[in-house]
Amino acid sequence: MKKILLSGGGTGGHIYPALSIVQAVRRRFPDVEVAYIGTKNGLEATIVPKAGDIRFFDVEIQGFKRKLSLDNVQTVAKFLKAVRDCKEAIRSFEPEVVVGTGGYVSGPTLYAAAKMNVPTFILEPDVLPGLTTRFLTRYVDTVAVSLSGSEQYLTKAKRLIHTGNPRGTEAVQADAVKGRASLGLEGSDKPIVLIAGGSRGAKPINEAVLAMLPRMREFKELHFVFVTGEVHYDEVTAKLNNEPMDNLTVQPFIYNMPDVLAATSLMVGRSGASFLAELTALGIPSILVPSPYVTNNHQEMNARWLEEQGAGRMILERELTGNTLWTAIEAIMKDPESHHHMSEASKRLGRPDAAEVIVDELVRVSS
Repeated sequence: MKKILLSGGGTGGHIYPALSIVQAVRRRFPDVEVAYIGTKNGLEATIVPKAGDIRFFDVEIQGFKRKLSLDNVQTVAKFLKAVRDCKEAIRSFEPEVVVGTGGYVSGPTLYAAAKMNVPTFILEPDVLPGLTTRFLTRYVDTVAVSLSGSEQYLTKAKRLIHTGNPRGTEAVQADAVKGRASLGLEGSDKPIVLIAGGSRGAKPINEAVLAMLPRMREFKELHFVFVTGEVHYDEVTAKLNNEPMDNLTVQPFIYNMPDVLAATSLMVGRSGASFLAELTALGIPSILVPSPYVTNNHQEMNARWLEEQGAGRMILERELTGNTLWTAIEAIMKDPESHHHMSEASKRLGRPDAAEVIVDELVRVSS
């Protein structure tokens, strides 16, 4: 493979899987040229250039409103212009295959490629496929799903395969020893309970943790790692009891999350698709508090699916309190058999080989 073009944007859940695919392709084809189509105002415009040696094309696009709206007329006009811009980028770069990982921008990119008879592949990270994936299903050569509950929504796909999410491949390459060391826990073998509300943190999760601090202090057999999010860190630390708590580490953000996850025994957090891919690849049981503020409520669908498989437990945000969270943590961490069964169920759902499976499919599609 000599040239590959990718597209995905809006959230890290679309961008980071694309970059994981880039890394996997480069491992097999070190001289491959890579390009990316995104929006100049999206996260991808900041994140992708930092990944190194990726040519970036920007287009303007916006999503459709789910209700009838005059804005949708403007959206159609922007989509058609974006398709033309994408065709121009494709002609300029001449990729052998075009890959989409979701988000509005991947719509015109893969549609343009399909109309130009360039091989196409899209990865759907969530259980409930987004509008972009549903629209593209009938045009692209291969639709890949990360979570096995997605197939029922994609019956019009020309080819549908279950690959898993390439973020899982990165997770299994992480180093638990380095993870413990980064937390200052080199000499400890206590199980770690990691609590994090996403990259920016989540106030409801933070409030629940603050409410259960006295109980955490008494559970000396565990070490708790509480990631507040940078915007909440000062507020949270100001509320912490001045009494020393030697089984709690509080941080605003964790930059080496894969290594820390590799050292983790139980995860409490949101249920974004990339995060679930990392958890299942490592076989980590989880307590999931899906964000109710995401498109199509897809995080609840993700969390419910994981719970149904026995790999996690879901607490809806409206039901989240210090009591409900602590009860869930105790039920798992004080019952080794329950923890083992959840870990095994999580591991069965994981695809640590996801990135390589995707590269195999890209080679097949482009040949």
